[in-house]
Amino acid sequence: MKVRQDAWSEENDLLLAETVLRHVREGSTQLKAFEEVGDTLNRTSAACGFRWNAVVRKQYEKALGLARKQRKQSYRLIHKDEESRELHIVLESTQTSQNMNDSAGSAALTMSSVIDFLQNFNSSGQDYESLRKELEAVKQAKAALETKYEELEKRTLTIQEDYEAIVKIMDRARKMVVFGNEEDKGTSFKMESNGNLEKVAD
Repeated sequence: MKVRQDAWSEENDLLLAETVLRHVREGSTQLKAFEEVGDTLNRTSAACGFRWNAVVRKQYEKALGLARKQRKQSYRLIHKDEESRELHIVLESTQTSQNMNDSAGSAALTMSSVIDFLQNFNSSGQDYESLRKELEAVKQAKAALETKYEELEKRTLTIQEDYEAIVKIMDRARKMVVFGNEEDKGTSFKMESNGNLEKVAD
């Protein structure tokens, strides 16, 4: 189980930003970046995701845009490279070589078209899944913050009530001392178990 740490240092934020940008550049998801940083810093991926979205991301918007452009460029280079090689997938057949050549034109698929299809299919699914997980992480972080906020409100109310009780006790004591000095200089008081001052009989 990972230990929760409250303070994020500049080094932690920098590691988070570098890891997220690297994953985006390489075509991975932000969620995988949060998991990697969480393992390194001994934090949950949800905490890393919340920190990225709430604080760090604002400072790296331009870098994030550049990383996405680099990812697209690398995809294009791979696509062009595959097209130039023109690799074909041909179904095997037991027919003669002539029949095989005749059917090859209609049955052949380029490797690049297959890769294109799989990348588009896979990336859309990955993007949806990563966004769904990020949303879930943000919801969990929000729920945790709301719980903490309610606890702090309860503590504040208790402190306020204690403060008002102390002020009342001090006010009563001040009045008793003032009136006691006027009536009898030798009057003494003792504190009851409930916090009230009681006049001691002579």
